[in-house]
Amino acid sequence: MDLLIALAAVVLLMIGLWAWQLRSGRADWVDAAWAACIGGLALAYALLGEGAVEKRLLVALVTGSWAFRLARHLAVRLAGHDQEDGRYQAMREHFGTRANAFFFVFFIGQALIAWLFALPAWVVANDPDSTLGPAVFAGLAIWAISLGGESLADRQLAAFRKDPSTRGQVCRRGLWRYSRHPNYFFEWLHWFSYPLLALGAPAQWLTWLGPVLMLLFLYRLTGIPYTEQQSLKSRGDAYREYQRTTSPFIPWPPRD
Repeated sequence: MDLLIALAAVVLLMIGLWAWQLRSGRADWVDAAWAACIGGLALAYALLGEGAVEKRLLVALVTGSWAFRLARHLAVRLAGHDQEDGRYQAMREHFGTRANAFFFVFFIGQALIAWLFALPAWVVANDPDSTLGPAVFAGLAIWAISLGGESLADRQLAAFRKDPSTRGQVCRRGLWRYSRHPNYFFEWLHWFSYPLLALGAPAQWLTWLGPVLMLLFLYRLTGIPYTEQQSLKSRGDAYREYQRTTSPFIPWPPRD
């Protein structure tokens, strides 16, 4: 599949979603759409790629399972709220009358980012080597660990939030005892699958865009900074104590 056609497809989809949010006032659905775009591109690359069938099947399995699990998780969470997520409400307030113009640029940017994050899947899907050696199995092991860890972290947090007795408290259950953002950590870990799955493939260097860009976005841009800002507003000193004792990203035994 031509990469420019893939980019045009996700841009058009995001423009359509932007037009929908003009009426619905729910720009936050771009999060679920972003993950679904990566999954959709991965499946298209798996179907239309010119690589070995084995590698194309791996793309469908590894990228598809990660992307659509995340998209479903986000969609269920968004559907459970009548109002737009607080991050997007803050953006609307900040930009005022220019909010819709800002969101147009923002949605186009999300399309570009989704396209970039799907490039590792494109590399694997066009790898002509059908050999399933140790590197491939190591990549599959990382995929399985990351998918299981992220799913477990999401379930633990969801169960904590549903418990009426924990209202106003900070989740320290399970993986959240060892990391303030275990879901983000395992999401990042997932991207190390691709350099192993595509070891020796043409343009293999593109597979390193996944872990590098994901770390940048999660740790410095859209992930941890905004999430922690919201948590400090809602949890105050309890979250400050959580910050003092708990690793921000990589799971680690908590400090006393």
